[in-house]
Amino acid sequence: MVTFTACRSKPEVVVPARATPQEVKQLSDVDNQRDLRLYVTFIEFYRRRVVGVPEPSAASSIIKAALSEALVYYYPVAGRLRELPGGDKLVVDCTAEGVVFVEAHADVRLVEFGTPLVPPYPCVDELICQVGDLRAVVGKPLLYLQITEFTCGGFALALTMCHNIVDAFGKMQLLKCIVDLARGQAAPSVLPSWERHLLVSSAEAASESYQVHNDAKSPPAQTPLMILEEMVTRTFLFGPREIAALRASLPARLAQSATVFELITAAVWKCRTAALEHAPDERVFVLFFTNARGSWKRDPPLPAGFYGNAVFNTTAEAAVGKLCGAPLTYAVQLVHEAKIRMTDEYVRSMLAVLARGERYVNVALDKTFIVTDVSRTGNNLMDLGWAERVGGGGSMAGDIVNRLASAYMSCKNANGEECVMMPISLPELAMERFASQLTAVTKELARSSL
Repeated sequence: MVTFTACRSKPEVVVPARATPQEVKQLSDVDNQRDLRLYVTFIEFYRRRVVGVPEPSAASSIIKAALSEALVYYYPVAGRLRELPGGDKLVVDCTAEGVVFVEAHADVRLVEFGTPLVPPYPCVDELICQVGDLRAVVGKPLLYLQITEFTCGGFALALTMCHNIVDAFGKMQLLKCIVDLARGQAAPSVLPSWERHLLVSSAEAASESYQVHNDAKSPPAQTPLMILEEMVTRTFLFGPREIAALRASLPARLAQSATVFELITAAVWKCRTAALEHAPDERVFVLFFTNARGSWKRDPPLPAGFYGNAVFNTTAEAAVGKLCGAPLTYAVQLVHEAKIRMTDEYVRSMLAVLARGERYVNVALDKTFIVTDVSRTGNNLMDLGWAERVGGGGSMAGDIVNRLASAYMSCKNANGEECVMMPISLPELAMERFASQLTAVTKELARSSL
């Protein structure tokens, strides 16, 4: 894997291009989760359509100007988080103090990152702004953007944002706004909507009691099996052949109805569990997220352009011996059953729990496969015109939680076929066992980036 060191400029503060409202914005009960007090990074890679157009130095200027204009629409992002008395709730002071922008250069070419361009990215920390403590969010900029230009004319955009303000879909919406403006549009394709009050539990709901999953009251931040320095990351691609192989292992009716997400998640959960060699009687979990923007039948619905946290998680669980010993059908059924539990009542119950300042899911990290599906966030809409997107997704960098969560993204394999890429981090020996298990499940090599 190629190595390099980025030469970074001094960080600049970028403020909204025009005057914006000076006010205080309330966060939703979902935004206010203490577990979301962290910064998360997405990286997008671009290749210029014509080398030297625009001039190398102009790309950074274009992106910076687009960022400044985007902050007019997303002006709360230019503010700062403040804790309310008691420390449990945050609000956004819309002060227009701005966000951080860094221009960097690296003596490396896009082709050296590999094809397809998937995690783990070489020297990923060189592509990302230095934020400091990833879990200190109060009083700090809410967005850090670094553009790293390569010798071939390509570049990377690394967007690091406070999770209390956006989820993955909201972050991609903001990035899409920057891309639209950098492409020359007069306004973003999707106008943002705050409306966080729609995800605040009512007093009546908050007083009710609901059954939610709570496996461990105080899960360890880091378990013996999951030491950050000993973990490795690989990305596995699930294309038409891999998906067909998974379907072929199921009964006919389930093979027809199972979604791609259910197939991949079940297979990875089963193989990951076997690779970590837990005791047969231990309980293991898969935790995944459903986007309320489309799945929750709320009245009124969340508006188009909502960019706050609007994903709710659900879990499936099983005994290790049963999960690993049973056919894949068993895992697929468990994942499907967890998905259909995401009803209106379930969402309201989670909001009520969050309103009381409680966690609605606590699970031990080494026994839980955490996954989110952002494969349909519109990567094809991220075109800059003068530069085309050639890859990107989650950085798989940061603390143990950032590394353990897998985000499904779309990409094309070497044959030009549409695939779902699944990055995963595991201890090195467990990774070898996982790859072997996955090969056995799919009946053919699940192609991975090395």
